[in-house]
Amino acid sequence: MLLDVFKRVIFWSYGRTTWQYDVLCVAILAFVFLTPKGWFEWGELACSPAHQNGLGAAQKLLIRTTGAAATAEPDAHEIERCARRITGAPAVRVKSWRELRSTDGRTVAFEVDIEP
Repeated sequence: MLLDVFKRVIFWSYGRTTWQYDVLCVAILAFVFLTPKGWFEWGELACSPAHQNGLGAAQKLLIRTTGAAATAEPDAHEIERCARRITGAPAVRVKSWRELRSTDGRTVAFEVDIEP
């Protein structure tokens, strides 16, 4: 009995004029409109420089963040990958990085010190 109901829900085998169909539609609409936006944000580091300052052998990059990356702890390899993409250099060493936060506490960018 329970298996039969489960199969009917999964395969959507209820007719359009049944109350079960209406309940499934309401459940889908509730999921769409009540699910927190953060569940669907897969943000990443936006590998484009906001600014790039050359300081002789050392440089500073500003790497922007988007979506969920604004709340996640940065990965050194991800920051290094972005620094290589921005500078075009095949080997870049990241010395350090600092988070830049907005007024509401979200991380909006990373200021990265690199050596080419």
